[in-house]
Amino acid sequence: MLAITSENKPATFRIYGKSQFRYAAVYVLITLVVLIFLNIYCSNTSQTLFCQSKQAAMLERCQVTASEIAALEVLSPSSVSDAISQMTTLKVSRLIITDQSGTAVYDSAERSSVLGEYVLLPEIVTASLGNKVFSWNYHAGTMLSRAAVPVYAYGTMIGCVYMTEYDTSQGLLLQSLLNNISSITFVLEILIMVFSLIFALMFSKRMEKIFASMRIIRKGDYSHKVNLKGRDELAFLAAEVNNLTDRLQIAEAERRQFVSDASHELKTPLASIKLLSDSILQNDMDMDTTREFVGDIGNEADRLNRMTQKLLSLSKVDAALEQESEILNVAPTIRRVVRMLSGIAAKADITIELALTENCPILIVEDDLYQIAFNLVENGIKYNLPGGKLTVSLHRCDDNAILRFADTGVGIPEDAVGHIFERFYRVDKARSRKSGGSGLGLAIVRSMVERNQGQIQVESTLGQGSVFTVSFPIFDTEEVFE
Repeated sequence: MLAITSENKPATFRIYGKSQFRYAAVYVLITLVVLIFLNIYCSNTSQTLFCQSKQAAMLERCQVTASEIAALEVLSPSSVSDAISQMTTLKVSRLIITDQSGTAVYDSAERSSVLGEYVLLPEIVTASLGNKVFSWNYHAGTMLSRAAVPVYAYGTMIGCVYMTEYDTSQGLLLQSLLNNISSITFVLEILIMVFSLIFALMFSKRMEKIFASMRIIRKGDYSHKVNLKGRDELAFLAAEVNNLTDRLQIAEAERRQFVSDASHELKTPLASIKLLSDSILQNDMDMDTTREFVGDIGNEADRLNRMTQKLLSLSKVDAALEQESEILNVAPTIRRVVRMLSGIAAKADITIELALTENCPILIVEDDLYQIAFNLVENGIKYNLPGGKLTVSLHRCDDNAILRFADTGVGIPEDAVGHIFERFYRVDKARSRKSGGSGLGLAIVRSMVERNQGQIQVESTLGQGSVFTVSFPIFDTEEVFE
């Protein structure tokens, strides 16, 4: 989007730049949310894995201790203490063993010992009911694990084993892992922000280059090109802008040429009218000479009228105004055109022959078909030779209706065949002016043919005649409704 502040002052609001930074900010926010969720997931997963590992180890120790206790004949503080003292590999922070009633018969803690007391710790209560239990807490690099299992002897529960362990080594390892995950997340987000900013700046700079070129083009410099390398969408946009400026440059050249040609063509009859009228006013002429000059003025006025009519027709075609197309059989329109021009043909001693196939329906604007046929038949008469012939034929070929206008006239030079559809182009200017030609008829014909999805071609041999071939797609109503 480009804000225009005035007709001559370029826009200064870089709304597109703001858009890119906004998109970059949204992208950074989305990645931040994703990384936070990944961080939380990785942290929870790591803690879960550590907890499962600790649970398996603690319950295994409790079970080994319970097996040793179950082998004792008497569950007393002395016997239990002796059994525990022999388990040198058992390293826990605290070990409590209770009897069936929940009274502690062993407590490894020297301070705050509960030996001989009734113990109501949640884990011991749960184990007294015949269940294995494990609980785990982690905080600030310290793991606190608790486990309890019942002790069975000959199928009867005789007590339970309770252990606690403060593990700082694995706690620090877990803390280090969580810190690394957080650091990686933070670094990744910083990198994403930096690269997003860089890409937004690069994109905005490339967009600014395109818009700067567009402002130059807007001022009328159609030769300016956008020099943008790469294979991304912006490079493609720059290429499209360059293609557009090429077309604008061609259109501007054609417009200037058209204005120049139109001015020149209109100037000639106007100059003739001025000269003839001045001659009548400045000289004493007899009535016959005056009538002759007035007749010449009338002829020049008619020529001006024909030229303006053709210019109006050409402007309507260029405007590409929507007109209602209809399905028409070509042959009746051709016959109507020939009837209209038969008088001119007879006066020029030109014979018109028709060979028309009846069933050739096409989808076309009726006025366009009439104008196309009228101009081509009229040209076949104008540029023919006395005693010559104009053959108009119509036939079907595959899915096309083919119209041919073949005359036995003067023909067209080989170097002029490629230019006859250009506006104001005339092969023989003297002959064209004499016959009333303006150089616009064939340009109008080509525009109308192409507007109705048709094609036109010409073949000519100098001194032998020309053949104009027009083709339109057949539009069979039977096929449409099948």
